Amino acid sequence: MTSHRLRLDYLSPLPPVRSGIADYSMDLLPRLAELADVRVLALPGQPVAAEVAAAWHPVPAERALAETSGRLPLYHMGNNRYHDPVLKLALEHPGVVVLHDLFLHHVLLDVTLGRGRGREDFDEYRERLTADHGWIGRAAATAKRWNAYGDAPVFELPARRTLLRRQRGVLVHSAWGAAELREEDPDLRVTAVPMGIPLPPAADRRAGLALRARLGLPQEAPLLGSFGFQTPIKRTGAVIAALAREGLESVHLLAVGESARGMDLIADARRAGVADRVHVLGFLPYGDFEAAIAATDLCVNLRYPTAGETSASLLRVLAVGRPVIVSDYAQFADLPRQIALRVPLGDGEVPALASLLRDLLAAPERLQAMGEAAREYVRMRHDPEDAARAVVEACRAFAPLDPLGDDPVVAPRPSSLTWNDFPGTLEVRGAEPPWAPGERRELHVRLANRGFARWLAGERGPGGLAVVVKLFDGGEGGEDLLAGRTWLALPRDLEPGEEQTWTTEIRRPPGPARLRIEPHLFGGLGFSRLGGPWWERDL
Repeated sequence: MTSHRLRLDYLSPLPPVRSGIADYSMDLLPRLAELADVRVLALPGQPVAAEVAAAWHPVPAERALAETSGRLPLYHMGNNRYHDPVLKLALEHPGVVVLHDLFLHHVLLDVTLGRGRGREDFDEYRERLTADHGWIGRAAATAKRWNAYGDAPVFELPARRTLLRRQRGVLVHSAWGAAELREEDPDLRVTAVPMGIPLPPAADRRAGLALRARLGLPQEAPLLGSFGFQTPIKRTGAVIAALAREGLESVHLLAVGESARGMDLIADARRAGVADRVHVLGFLPYGDFEAAIAATDLCVNLRYPTAGETSASLLRVLAVGRPVIVSDYAQFADLPRQIALRVPLGDGEVPALASLLRDLLAAPERLQAMGEAAREYVRMRHDPEDAARAVVEACRAFAPLDPLGDDPVVAPRPSSLTWNDFPGTLEVRGAEPPWAPGERRELHVRLANRGFARWLAGERGPGGLAVVVKLFDGGEGGEDLLAGRTWLALPRDLEPGEEQTWTTEIRRPPGPARLRIEPHLFGGLGFSRLGGPWWERDL
C-alpha cells in the first residue's frame, strides 16, 4: 500500500432516512475517517439529521462532484427510492459503488413508472432497461407497461449493468454476490468486503422480559422474531403458516419493521388461526429494536426471491447472540450452518420450517450454543475496523483505473419459442411449368432466416420449425393429397442469416391442383399467420 492518504467523497442516504444502509453507513463512516481523508456529501433532496450535520459538515453533492478535486466518490447503492440520487450521481461521476443489493430493478420501477407521469416515465423505464439488458429488457419493459408477467422481470433483470460499468470498481458484502457479478460480466472489477457490524453487548434478558411484559406476552412462551422491512419476499407469511402446525401451539411471533404496501400480516394470521400469537410492531426506535431481539428465542430470516442483499438486520441479530433460520438460497450460503439452519424453498418450505422450529425450541442448550457461535462469527468476520480497512484497500486499488464504459450488452437472441415475427425467404426449385399430369418431380425447398430470432430445430418440440408441403386436389379448398406425410423438420437451429434446403418428391395429380409450402411451428401456428414466408402455385 502506498503511503499517501486516500481522499474519499462519501455518498449515502443518512439519518433521518429510515434505512438499514443509512445506519450501516454511519457505523462505517468514523472507521473510514481514521484511515482516509473523508468528506461527507449531502444527497440532493434529502435532509440530514442535525447531529450528523454537526459531526460531519456535509457538502452539497452536486456542487462538490462538479469540482475537479482528485477525490474518489464512494457510493452506497441500495434498491429503494432513497438511492435514486446516488444512482444519478454515480452515473455521471465515476467512483466506487458499494452495492448493497445486487438487483436494482425495484428502484428503477419506483422512480420511473412509479411516478405515474404516463408515457414519459415508460420511455425512461424502457430506455434504461434496454441499455442494461438489450432486447430482453425492451420486451420486458413493454410487457410491464401492461402489467404482464407480474413481478417476474424484477427478479430476473437486475438493471445494474450501466451503473457498474461506469464505475472504477464495485464492492459487495458476500462471496456469493461477487461470483454472481463476475459471472454476468467477467470484465467487472468487483471485490467482496465484510459488512462491518459493531459488536454490541449480548442480548439483555431483562430488557427482553420487560418488553414481553409491555406487550402482554407470556414470559416463558417460545418467541420467534422476524426483523427488518416486511415484504412478501421475506416469507413472513410462511412463518405464520408454520405456527398453525402441530406442536407449535404455544409459539409466538414478533414482526418488527415497516411493512410494504399491501402487506397485512395480521390478516394472514387470522386466516391461519394464529392471530393471538402474531404481534406486528412496525418500526421501532433502536433501543426497543434491541429489546425485541433480546425478547426472542430464535429469529427467522427467510427470503425468496432475493435482490442479493446482505442483511444488516440479520447480522445484528447474530451479533447479540441469537441463532437464525434462513432460506437455503443465494447469499445465505455464506453463513455457516452452526449459526444459521436452512429450510428449502417450494412446497416443502412450511413443513420443513415447522419441523425445524419444533426441534430447536425443544433444545434450549442447542439454541444457546448456536447463539454463542453466532456472536463469535460476527466478531471474527464482521469487525468494523477490518471492514473499513478492506474498503480503503479496495478503493486505493480502484482509484487509478478508468471505468469500463458502456459496452453494449450482448443478450442471447430470442428463439421461435418466444418470438412472433419471422421475416425470411422461401424459394422452391423444380415446380416450374410445364408440369405434366402424373409427372413426378424432385423439389428443392430453400428457407432463409432474415429476421432477428433464432429458429429452433424441429426436434426441440414446441417452438421447433418444420416445412409442411400441401397439395390440394382441384385447387384451394380441395382435399390435401399429402395429408399425413411427415413434415420436413429443421435439422438444426437456424440463426439469422442462415438457410436450410430440403429435397422432397411430388407427383402431380391428373387434374387441377394447388401446391402450397409453408413453415410451421410445432405446437403453434404456421409462419404465414405469424408474418413469416410461404410459397404456393396453381398446377
